Amino acid sequence: MEYLGSRENSSFSDSVAKPELLSRTGYTILAVIMGIFSVLGVILNSLVIVVTVKHKQLRQPLSYALVNLAVCDLGCAMFGGLPTTVTNAMRYTSLGRVECVLEGFAVAFFGIASLCTIGVISVERYIVVCYPLALFQTRHAIAGVVLSWVWSFVWNTPPLFGWGSYELESVKTSCAPNWYSRDAGNMSYIIIYFCLCFAVPFSIIMVSYTRLLWTLRQVSKLQVTEGSSTHRVKVQVARMVVAMVLAFLVTWLPYASMALAVIIDSTLQIDPWIATIPVYFAKSSTVYNPIIYVFMNRQFRSYAVPTILCGWNPWASEAEISECDTMVASMNRIQKVSSKGSLKE
Repeated sequence: MEYLGSRENSSFSDSVAKPELLSRTGYTILAVIMGIFSVLGVILNSLVIVVTVKHKQLRQPLSYALVNLAVCDLGCAMFGGLPTTVTNAMRYTSLGRVECVLEGFAVAFFGIASLCTIGVISVERYIVVCYPLALFQTRHAIAGVVLSWVWSFVWNTPPLFGWGSYELESVKTSCAPNWYSRDAGNMSYIIIYFCLCFAVPFSIIMVSYTRLLWTLRQVSKLQVTEGSSTHRVKVQVARMVVAMVLAFLVTWLPYASMALAVIIDSTLQIDPWIATIPVYFAKSSTVYNPIIYVFMNRQFRSYAVPTILCGWNPWASEAEISECDTMVASMNRIQKVSSKGSLKE
């Protein structure tokens, strides 16, 4: 493998041997931040998986992608966040060439699988809300989950065999796809990787959620008497969609923008602190994702909270409307209007 060659080993050694890019305090701050994100990511995503496995009421087709997202984020936190916390505390990477490649592959593999899963979730919600007559079944949910893993595997393995590479990034305490190399092979891989693993999921997410919000807006304009429960359902769906879009933009868009800037201009010099911010935003998604995609689901919360609080649920008196129930209510609403010819799908 190319990574075991002397040229690659020498390049990696030179990167490790360079003077520290931050002060001791700077590395300590990064270690604390990444440590908090990583520990919370492991706890929250593990909780999602355990609660879903424990309660069969939660094992519905619409929940498959949510659990898959938790698995992806758990992998990112364990194979990326925790090691980065340690290397930041040490102020240098203790990884060798091969270990760096494996860490870079693991983080990219789980990270892109997570990003693709968010795209799958957006498509699922688009179909369920905007096409109420379509039946979303278990096989569709499984197909979406499998596709996210296969897509990520296909586009993250080439660097293991010489097309592209994994290198130290930002303050040289973690590894990621090499955005800086101007080598023809690496450039061709990075451009394709960026388009298929960032631009495509981003476009799918934005189109799906834009269409979904537009549909909800059209429903709200109809001159049909709405009960308080219908209004609550509509507001809950809209709030969740807006939260999903904002979380995606905050966590992933800065990292994708920085990568694109580096691809376009290889001479671009970015301050280590500034270069670290997008990286840490992207890795913080392991905490935001379970909170937004799962804990905003009242049905899931009704099972998760008692698990955390040893059986006590302070929201037990709430009307427990699950995200699935929310979507079904919206579907029925749209379907009723469609039958009257007031809304064209």
